Amino acid sequence: MKITSVDCYLSDYICIRVHTDEGIYGDGEAGLSYGKSQEAAYGQCQDFARLVIGMDPFDTEKIWEHLHRHTFWGMNGGIVVSAAMAAIDTACWDIKGKKLGVPVYKLLGGKTNDKLRAYASQLQFGWRKIIEAHDSMPLLFDPKDYYDVVKDAMADGYDAVKIDPVYACAEEPKTPEELAALRSRQGNQIRGVYPEKELRRSVERIAAAREAGGDDLDIIVEIHSLLDANTAVILGNALAPYRIMYYEEPTMPDNPSLFRYIKANCPLPLATGERSSTRWQFRQFLEDRTLDIIQPDLCNTGGITETKKICDMANVYDVGVQIHVCGGPIATAAALQVEATIPNFAIHEEHDHNLLTKFKKAGKYFYEPKNGYYDIPELPGIGQEMSESYMQGARKHCTIE
Repeated sequence: MKITSVDCYLSDYICIRVHTDEGIYGDGEAGLSYGKSQEAAYGQCQDFARLVIGMDPFDTEKIWEHLHRHTFWGMNGGIVVSAAMAAIDTACWDIKGKKLGVPVYKLLGGKTNDKLRAYASQLQFGWRKIIEAHDSMPLLFDPKDYYDVVKDAMADGYDAVKIDPVYACAEEPKTPEELAALRSRQGNQIRGVYPEKELRRSVERIAAAREAGGDDLDIIVEIHSLLDANTAVILGNALAPYRIMYYEEPTMPDNPSLFRYIKANCPLPLATGERSSTRWQFRQFLEDRTLDIIQPDLCNTGGITETKKICDMANVYDVGVQIHVCGGPIATAAALQVEATIPNFAIHEEHDHNLLTKFKKAGKYFYEPKNGYYDIPELPGIGQEMSESYMQGARKHCTIE
């Protein structure tokens, strides 16, 4: 079997379809649809697609090494490079599963998890009642709204949620322009000192979530690296009474020694990983044992091949895995295949973005948790494909032959 061409699509997500001389194709995704790197990822997918024409898609290790070692920027190339590698790698695994007639998890060693517990993610942007009513994700400010949105998620059967209490500033912006400015800079950055009003409002939001959820709800606190090491410690200690499951991206992952500082001065379990690419950027976190949970984004860290290795490395250090999932239907399906196989699986991220119409219509199939748990897709390959409407509606499309 040989790769004959690759279709690249840029729309709400960055996806590719790898074609073979046997008529079997596979879909993959580069996980940079949010933020400001869509065009870069789309272009990188094209650059790497040219390098795999004529290769055997079953040779996933060979293809991964080729893109990593023989492209100059593949080695320590960063998230754009590894996202394009991920798209190609995932598509090749999809082809292997389809050719053999089995889901990818069978090729990775089989299930160690029959069902996957999920949490409702990013509730500072709302949940079902709000999002499906308006087909948008508003930013919530009032602690009462955090209480209500937790109740909304629990009504869907979730017993775990994730909230960023910092992303929205203490007082709601007075104009649409001020709100747009807050969202465009990716949240409310607090560094050096934590103003008392901001700290109080951050804590009130999590207190409201705990009140709504009672004793049996698990609460993950997301920070999106909006704090520095000092303010992360201040907030972490203030949140300790609310029994936090783990504290995600308390600061930027660029300097792992800062996580040692936070770990030494804050009682909360720590997590990070969505901005890290390949196993080399996870190595020091694992060797230092500063993380309790790692969060590799399969569509950014190099695909199924690399993510499985990262998860296995974490298992050596008794570190749990929650794959970061914030993309399209291809990203979700691929993550489920890996999570099904790993013994150190912790929980699956069900992003509130998945409630939007654009997500529901982007895949050939629509999967979602039932009573807070995912069933693992049993179709051959990753169990998902781009929909015809997604491909036809893409604002950019090219074919590499």
